[in-house]
Amino acid sequence: MKEYTTESIRNIALVSHSGAGKTMFAEASLNFSGATTRIGKIEDGTTVSDFEDEEIRRKISLSTSVVPVEYKDHKINLLDTPGYTDFIGEVISALRVADGVVVLVDSVAGLEVGTEIAWANCDLMKLPRFVVINKMERDNANFQKALASVQEFSSTRVIPVQLPWGEKSEFQGVIDLITMKAYKGDGKTAVEIPAEMKSETEEARMVLVEAAAEGADELLEKYLDSGELSDDEIISGLRSMVRTCGFIPAFTGSLGVGTGIALLLDSIINFMPSPTDIPAVMAQNKDKDEELKASDAGPLAAYIWKTTADPFVGKQTFFRLYSGTLSSDSHVWNQNKGIDERIGTLSVPRGKETIAAKVFHCGDIGVVPKLTETSTGNTLCDKNHPITLPLPAYPKALYQVAVFPKTQADSTKISPTLTRLCEEDLTLSWHNDSTTLQTILQGMGDQHIDVAIRRATSKFQVNLVTSEPKVPYKEACNKKAEATYRHKKQTGGSGQFGEVSLRIEPCPDKDFDFTWDVFGGAVSQSYSSSIQKGILSVMKEGILAGYPVSGVRVSVFDGKEHPVDSKPIAFEIAGREAFKQAFKEANPVLQEPIMNAKIVVPEANMGDVIGDLNTRRARVMGMDTEGGKSTVSAHVPLVEMLRYTTQLRSMTGGRGIFDMELDHYEVVPAQITAEIVAARQKELAAKKEE
Repeated sequence: MKEYTTESIRNIALVSHSGAGKTMFAEASLNFSGATTRIGKIEDGTTVSDFEDEEIRRKISLSTSVVPVEYKDHKINLLDTPGYTDFIGEVISALRVADGVVVLVDSVAGLEVGTEIAWANCDLMKLPRFVVINKMERDNANFQKALASVQEFSSTRVIPVQLPWGEKSEFQGVIDLITMKAYKGDGKTAVEIPAEMKSETEEARMVLVEAAAEGADELLEKYLDSGELSDDEIISGLRSMVRTCGFIPAFTGSLGVGTGIALLLDSIINFMPSPTDIPAVMAQNKDKDEELKASDAGPLAAYIWKTTADPFVGKQTFFRLYSGTLSSDSHVWNQNKGIDERIGTLSVPRGKETIAAKVFHCGDIGVVPKLTETSTGNTLCDKNHPITLPLPAYPKALYQVAVFPKTQADSTKISPTLTRLCEEDLTLSWHNDSTTLQTILQGMGDQHIDVAIRRATSKFQVNLVTSEPKVPYKEACNKKAEATYRHKKQTGGSGQFGEVSLRIEPCPDKDFDFTWDVFGGAVSQSYSSSIQKGILSVMKEGILAGYPVSGVRVSVFDGKEHPVDSKPIAFEIAGREAFKQAFKEANPVLQEPIMNAKIVVPEANMGDVIGDLNTRRARVMGMDTEGGKSTVSAHVPLVEMLRYTTQLRSMTGGRGIFDMELDHYEVVPAQITAEIVAARQKELAAKKEE
């Protein structure tokens, strides 16, 4: 592959709902540009960008692939992103390093939920974009209806640059409103516009020329004077409007079979910004901000946007250069980790294939193998000019599963494997829950977690099983109670003796408060720590249903000791048993975590969501509606929200999102407490039988 300078590079993310044609557009672009001899098929598992075993099995994209297309002395780095909403983290990572976006819309389905979510992230990052109404050959294809669905959703104007030449089985090609020519098939040859479409195309061109005239003052003046612009002036005006997000041009075609592909690739080169055209990127240099302009002469700044583990090649690290150049066989500084990394052989990624390259110019995207410590989100720079580039905002993972090793051999590798998976995908996270003693893996949904578990097996040879996580309940007392317990054991020779009298009461301010109130020396205070140790061991294990006890104050006020037989172990046992007895008398209750949930849904779904929350023992704290979206704030028990991600998507057609955090603990209703206690007793009985 040729070496490309900054001005000749275009970094374009392909986004849409699953099935709109991103992967096939990348496939057809490679074929059209001569990089491949045939167009692969998703159903056969032969596409360049969907190469992972899991992608071939599911027949959908699960991660972002880089597909560089060499066309007219330019290198277009197409980033083929997943369309399924569980993998939105991959989309955000791709948008972070893209300079422009092509949004594909199915001509039958119109704008779908996956496209809406990706679009919102494009708005957030202020990325210029094209819309392509794709698959015009399909039965029931309707260009105007699909375009209207986009215009209705978008806050920026969407203006056609092309019209379809026929629809459904009569679809032949595209009509370009700039050149006012019709293009059959891949668009290499131009013909005259059919007579029956002349008036329609002239009207559409007038709207386009008006939009182009807004791109510069001199163009607007000329248009107002003469009512017309030349083709070059239209292109110049459109370029300015696209790059400033003044409007969004709409294209059409059947890209999977190559229809309309030449004009679209031409438009990417003509209208989309090169890395030199985008605003300077803000980086952190020690304690101050630094502007980074795209230049080979600038300080080295390479952002790591993706890392993968390959069972054969090892760790692969994908970078985007924002400043400076990067060469094979060199040393760089990882500012995030504070370490030196050796760069071996740099390569251009093309699906699973890598093409060796000696040097990468500013703005380009490449891959380097076997970096030891570098992970997603890190910045590589010069040690004498330390720089960190900002991370994009990723959504919080709210779908949880408990993870267990399948075999004893897997148990030793579970922590490093989960850490590696989470380093690759910043929307995955894991932690050990100290209350339930479970390992918890969090992701964006059930499919996201399922893919992560399968990757653990295929890439790291670690077999994991999952289950619904336990809720971290707490046990507490509701009133004062006292108990005395004597531990006495004679086994011949030295025995064990210890008697403890203690009082417990609720302590809402602390998890545990211990006081020594023994007067007159009935028990030596040296046994205080042993008694406390016994009490804490019971609090950890729980008494009512096996959950930790918290919010309790314990006062040891009396007891007895023996001059020979009293030992620390005796008072530990006596303290433990006395606490158990007192706790059972103190009206013990279970407390459950109550979450502060914020749910954002389309206005039309508001009633369904409120009704559903009422079945989840929720208390609605507030409601607000703005811009067609409704926001509900509610306090909901965590146990009712464990699978809410899936259920909310089902209720809202995937358009609902929510966030939640722990607010406080509340007493569990008596009926539910009885069920939890019964389940615990059943679990203990089953363990005894084992």
